[in-house]
Amino acid sequence: MQSSFRFSPFIVFTFLLSLFTTSGPGFAEGTRTWEQSKFEDLTKGSATGVAIRSSGGLELAPSFKLLYATPSTYVWAVAADESGNVYAATGSPARVYRITPDGTATIIFEPQELQVQTLEVAPKGVIYAATAPDGKVYKIEPKPQEKSKTSKGKKGSEKEAPEDSPQNTPKDTSKPALDPSWTSSEYFAPGTKYIWDLVLDKAGNLYVATGDHGEIYKVTPKGEHSIFFKSDDTHIRVLALDAKGNLIAGTDGSGLVYRISPAGDGFVLYSAPKKEITALALDHEGNIYAAAVGERRAGATSSGSTSSSSSLSLGSGSAESSGPTPGMTLTPTPSTSHVGSFPFPGGTSNGGSDVYRIATDGSPSRIWTSREDIVYALAFDSRDRLLAGTGNRGHVFSIEGQDEFSDLLKAPVSQVTGFAKAPGGGLYAASSNLGKIFLLGPGPEREGTYESDVFDAKVFSRWGRAELRGAGNVELLARSGNVDNPDRNWSPWRQVALAQDSEMGVPAARYAQWKAVLHAGNTKPALDTVTLNYLPKNVAPEIDDVSVQTGVRYQPLSKSTTLGLGTDVSGSTGSHFESPVPSSHDRDSVGVKWSAHDDNDDQLVYSVYYRGDGETRWLLLKDNLTDKAYSFDASLLPDGGYTIKVIASDAPSHSPGEALTATRESRRFEVDSTPPRVESLTAAVEANQIHVHFRAEDGFSNIKRAEYSIDAGDWKYVEPTGQLSDAKIEDYDFMVPLDAAKDAESEHVVVVRVYDKYENMGAAKTLLKGKEPGSS
Repeated sequence: MQSSFRFSPFIVFTFLLSLFTTSGPGFAEGTRTWEQSKFEDLTKGSATGVAIRSSGGLELAPSFKLLYATPSTYVWAVAADESGNVYAATGSPARVYRITPDGTATIIFEPQELQVQTLEVAPKGVIYAATAPDGKVYKIEPKPQEKSKTSKGKKGSEKEAPEDSPQNTPKDTSKPALDPSWTSSEYFAPGTKYIWDLVLDKAGNLYVATGDHGEIYKVTPKGEHSIFFKSDDTHIRVLALDAKGNLIAGTDGSGLVYRISPAGDGFVLYSAPKKEITALALDHEGNIYAAAVGERRAGATSSGSTSSSSSLSLGSGSAESSGPTPGMTLTPTPSTSHVGSFPFPGGTSNGGSDVYRIATDGSPSRIWTSREDIVYALAFDSRDRLLAGTGNRGHVFSIEGQDEFSDLLKAPVSQVTGFAKAPGGGLYAASSNLGKIFLLGPGPEREGTYESDVFDAKVFSRWGRAELRGAGNVELLARSGNVDNPDRNWSPWRQVALAQDSEMGVPAARYAQWKAVLHAGNTKPALDTVTLNYLPKNVAPEIDDVSVQTGVRYQPLSKSTTLGLGTDVSGSTGSHFESPVPSSHDRDSVGVKWSAHDDNDDQLVYSVYYRGDGETRWLLLKDNLTDKAYSFDASLLPDGGYTIKVIASDAPSHSPGEALTATRESRRFEVDSTPPRVESLTAAVEANQIHVHFRAEDGFSNIKRAEYSIDAGDWKYVEPTGQLSDAKIEDYDFMVPLDAAKDAESEHVVVVRVYDKYENMGAAKTLLKGKEPGSS
């Protein structure tokens, strides 16, 4: 959809004002400041154990520890039992891992299919796991005879285990054992290509979300199955249950969120602007949260969507399938290339993610959006904060309200793909690329560190005091250097004595960086703003070019133009853009234009001088100019050759005696405003021809061309007697045939005109009188 509108004066003024209020070097004079507090600035730095608030500032992130690194590349889903054991559905290779709270892992299921896509924990230690492609649901459970055989617990309880059990073998996280105490059997085969999600209700009914036909199957505890619900969309992607036993389902194709009653009656709660619902979560009040990705095609409908097929390569980025392919690209490693033909959730879509809130009254609203991050999982933590696991940067976000969020942490992986409840109020977090299980929270880290982005002062600078606004136990450190990479021999980190209000104590240099260390304590540590004060060493401005054009007049720039829409008021380019200087043709003017910059972004003023050929003294044309162009009347200068000199000064930004200047001269140019003269013009009729002779003279430049006209006829070109027109004086002598003898007796007007090198024109005419009637 296209729209057109006009900017209001208020919008224009706000835009212009914003150009002068950005952080970093600007138009400030003397001491300058680098201030960081905004989310978009802080995200450029490196945070470890520190969360970045959308409103600006830093605080300690929830604790985040690696529990287990699986040998599989992808962890598609996780679920936990009442004892705190976490089960991971993986691919490449396809397995189900059982990981205890202390990080001990075993393989309890290893199917023939390429992926274990999702799983669900049932009572009595039963696990339901779905595979893909050619999806099947397997029932995984402990063997009855193994239930009484246990090992020594952490607290010293003696429990025996068989000699070959995993508990009695050394822990090897790279190659976990296939646990013989678990058994698996095929539980349900819907005959569809993909199974995307499973959910179990209180009655023990298992709901199976499938792809290719957009169907949800219901499998009773007795193993009886039926189609519970069918959508118009190709894929049912995610499932959840509300407190009333209704099934909440999200689709791929039209981005629909359904509420399906226990009787199987479906109602569309929301049709998202994006095509695929990738995650669902419900809070205690019954509000539904849905993450969506993928741009809808114009005019596309769910009935017209094509099904995902095995021809869609993993991470291929194909745009032909409507199967679940939004977001990240999970590129298989050489050792897992056999996965190649399986499409995956969140595969190749662009455009980022949205998270929507569907209130209990059914009203929807968008509460969070990102152009970079793809949401793969939603869950609530122990503080009832909505967490979003994302890729391809591996971030976890906490969403507190409408566009109010925190970037909690960056995991050392590409994608955070699932959450499950952990003991003590924490969450298990699953990841892909590589497949790992982490323990998140519930408490904060004891210590967190944040390193800012490298700041470029543009010129060698002296660093003064640092200011920090925040709360709790926060340390501030700083360092400086003269290359943009801090690893290349910068000064060491130096702690800033904030209590003494002293200077940072880092060497004078072009670049600087700060680091904050947040320590947990009675007062929650927080950092709101950090400001570094610095004084750039004044450097002379530079004039890059001076050009002179005759016949051009430049228009003075208005104040609105100099406030950012053209050259800035300082006359300095800095990092600010400039629009072309308006000009017009005026043959009586000389236009001078130059480009200049100042690395300090100082305000600049200019003076323009001229000097004629053979002269030694520069004469002032104009001073105190802030524009980078100046025009003057050509008649001020006698015909001749000249050179222009422009002097730039940063005096407006410095105390008297501290200003620096730069000078640049133009190439030589010529001024010629005097037309050539036509001398000795004569014309006579000779044998039915007009014989014309004249001389053209110019006091400064060569004669360029000459033309004549007989009796107001068309102008015709004529060559000088020597043919070459390359001198200040040229003679012309030519004959013009007359049409008839009668014309030879008539009166004729001969006009000639000549041009010099600069198109100045001189003209003259003569009259040939005809014969009087009756005369012989």
